[in-house]
Amino acid sequence: MPPDTLPFMPTDRLRDIEMQAWRGFLETHERLWRAIAAGLAPLNVSMAEYSVLALLGETGTKGMRMSDLAERRLMSSGGFTRLADRLETRGLIERRRSPADGRSVEAVLTRDGRMLLRRAWRQQLGDLRTFFFARLTDDDLRCLAAVWSRLAPAAGAIAADYPEPGGGNALVRQP
Repeated sequence: MPPDTLPFMPTDRLRDIEMQAWRGFLETHERLWRAIAAGLAPLNVSMAEYSVLALLGETGTKGMRMSDLAERRLMSSGGFTRLADRLETRGLIERRRSPADGRSVEAVLTRDGRMLLRRAWRQQLGDLRTFFFARLTDDDLRCLAAVWSRLAPAAGAIAADYPEPGGGNALVRQP
């Protein structure tokens, strides 16, 4: 039987409350993502670039292994290498051999990278407060934090390694 003639099955649909929650999540994520991306655009920083700079900013001067950065960004190593290439070309990061093992490569923020990250952090913090935190109570935030904890890969709810067609990872985590 062709797919367009299959009988309707009630289990094929989300319940109204499920649809409302799912659409709300997707639409809110998209609106927030666009607002934050628009705030970073005048700084010539994409959301992907910002997330790498922010991860490196958290490590201080010690930097982070490239493979760990790719894993934290939930990107394929090839996709992450291209992103790192762009950041290095712009003088925002530098790559160096790990002093720990001499084989792995670490990325570290340059002076220009730290300066740009400070501006981007201030911009993102202001945008997060305006578009997200100012609209929620502390109780709302506690509820959201509890939901995200239940959905975290460590909680076993969502596997962090579902392969994306063509490589990489379909799940993208943002700072």
